[in-house]
Amino acid sequence: MTRPAPRATPLTHLDAAGQARMVDVSGKDVTARSATASGRVLLSPAAVAALRDGAVPKGDALAVARIAGIMAAKRTSDLIPLCHPLLLTHVAVELTPDPAMPALRIEATVRTTGKTGVEMEALTAVTVAGLTIYDMCKAVDRGMQLEGVRLVTKSGGKSGEWQGPQAAT
Repeated sequence: MTRPAPRATPLTHLDAAGQARMVDVSGKDVTARSATASGRVLLSPAAVAALRDGAVPKGDALAVARIAGIMAAKRTSDLIPLCHPLLLTHVAVELTPDPAMPALRIEATVRTTGKTGVEMEALTAVTVAGLTIYDMCKAVDRGMQLEGVRLVTKSGGKSGEWQGPQAAT
């Protein structure tokens, strides 16, 4: 098997021999860290109404999706290779039906005090909450689309504050 040529700027998740590795964060400072991610599920007006009215045949899809998103944030290191397991201190998942679009807006905020950030946990929470909505609402609308999953803000660590560009809504 041929290995790729060395890069001028080494990748953080590859060692000198090009082998995958988890980044060593033991030398980093412990800081308060936070990340917020967002996304949306585009769905039919009937599906938005069913969500809003609690009339989804499988049950309370918003409550189940919120719990799924929280659980996903907690299990991110089991899902994403080389992602550090973190002790999360806060996970919030908000789901807001938007009949005008029609869509369900999803936002997740995750916090910890540690040596590495929680961006992946926030993104995972949004994605799994959206997938849960699809699973629970597919009897009402099989044409749903999960889209626009992105990091909105992050804070903490050496790089400090970061805010993403405003996405079209």
